[in-house]
Amino acid sequence: MSALGSARSARRSERQDWQASRSASDDVAVQVESSGGINVAVHEFGGTGQPLLLSHATGFHAHCYQPIADRLADRFTSFGHDHRGHGNTPQPDDWAVDWDCYADDAIAAAEAIAPNGGLVAFGHSMGGASLVMAAHRRPDLFDVIVAFEPIIFPAPDVGPQGEPTPMIAAARNRRSNFESFGAAIENYASKPPMQFFDADVLRLYVEHGFAPADDGTVELLCAPEHEARTFETGGTHRGWDLLPEIETRVVVVSGRVEQERSPAGIARGVAERLTNGTYIELSTGNHLSPFIDPAESAQLIVDAL
Repeated sequence: MSALGSARSARRSERQDWQASRSASDDVAVQVESSGGINVAVHEFGGTGQPLLLSHATGFHAHCYQPIADRLADRFTSFGHDHRGHGNTPQPDDWAVDWDCYADDAIAAAEAIAPNGGLVAFGHSMGGASLVMAAHRRPDLFDVIVAFEPIIFPAPDVGPQGEPTPMIAAARNRRSNFESFGAAIENYASKPPMQFFDADVLRLYVEHGFAPADDGTVELLCAPEHEARTFETGGTHRGWDLLPEIETRVVVVSGRVEQERSPAGIARGVAERLTNGTYIELSTGNHLSPFIDPAESAQLIVDAL
């Protein structure tokens, strides 16, 4: 067999192995109806006890938080959902990103998991904002929310202004194809910020964040333009104005505060505007701490109870 034939055979075998493991790991995933005709993928991560919903950050997906769920298996039955345009949830055609729809997705997942309430939830970045906005509309669903640096800013302090931020530019220019799953993991593990991620988080990000493409490569499921547009519109929703009306208990967590106008810098203000908010600053943490130290995030959830 030629070298090219061997490479194609290896990629074909890898896709088959990936599809088999994907089917096995997703056999408890369900699709639940959200707004705009979108069905949101909800994944069960196992465990026993009170239901726990994990809501992901922009550009990521539910399985990135499975290592947190694994550490809580003796206390919670854990679930995670993929917001529209992420993971196994499709992006609506010609959709102008609207963060209220991310809240719709959180509500759809919460209703499916705990229709009678009693839900504990952990949200990271965009996922934290979506949960807080969901609690404004459906306070009956949630017992407590742990929101790690939720993207909730007072307008017009942040948002698209002038040139794109480095974060937006990086998202728009993100590499979307790799030769294989292994090549993607090797690439991310070699440079910041993902080189600092917990090994299981990085592996799950790739295994469930990419899919085999027709040309034999693997392709990112969250389109770079969708990720960039989500970042660009993060300062346009009304979450800040809604905070005083939210009765759900919310524990707002930040990493070390280094810049006033940043998710960490605004977190204390989010907590103070809430009717039943608490603020915790992790002196050595940063915005990506849930991916770097899943055990720390798991303990935050336990402590919230």
